[in-house]
Amino acid sequence: MEAVKLSGQREINEFQILEALEIHEGSSLALFDADGARERLSKMAWVKHASVMKLYPSTLQINIEERIPYALWQRGDLVSIVNEAGDVITDEVDGRYANLLLVVNHGAQRRATEINTALEKVPDLRPRVRAAFLVSDRRWDLQLENGISIRLPQDNIDAALADLMEMDKESGLLSRDIIAIDMRLADRVTVRLSDETAEERKIMTGGNGRNAKRERDT
Repeated sequence: MEAVKLSGQREINEFQILEALEIHEGSSLALFDADGARERLSKMAWVKHASVMKLYPSTLQINIEERIPYALWQRGDLVSIVNEAGDVITDEVDGRYANLLLVVNHGAQRRATEINTALEKVPDLRPRVRAAFLVSDRRWDLQLENGISIRLPQDNIDAALADLMEMDKESGLLSRDIIAIDMRLADRVTVRLSDETAEERKIMTGGNGRNAKRERDT
């Protein structure tokens, strides 16, 4: 065997593939166990499908189809890369996957497409989202990079996110000194201020300044 040709790999490096092939110096192409090599490759975390072909007189052709990373899934301290169906690909996560949406809690991996699709419709918001938390297997909370929590309704997520971005456009809501934005009720939005801002508001108004409410168009 004089040459090994690889194609299709992105997440897996060449060394990992060659190690799985178990090729040794002086290996004979005719005696090489292609089925065994294919089976070993298929057990690799990133491999969806692998083909191993002998090209006589002296070449081995390896074609790899990899699983596609779709989201990061966290439950407790464990974070995994999952595909679009929510199947775990691997628990080995590094900075290369920082652009994937982090979904949190049990069951969130199976519904990642739901929140990802909604966020794709508000491209100005998506880069600001640090994580999406599935709450009671019913609805989502978004955690922004600046620490603001957005509590979304169970239904009509698209409409809620559109309203949120309209409010941000009008008043810079997402850049204010607030802790949370509660959009769970269809007819109103409740904004929870930070302790410092709430105290200032209380002094100015002479009342409880922690929560501010705004009616939503329905």
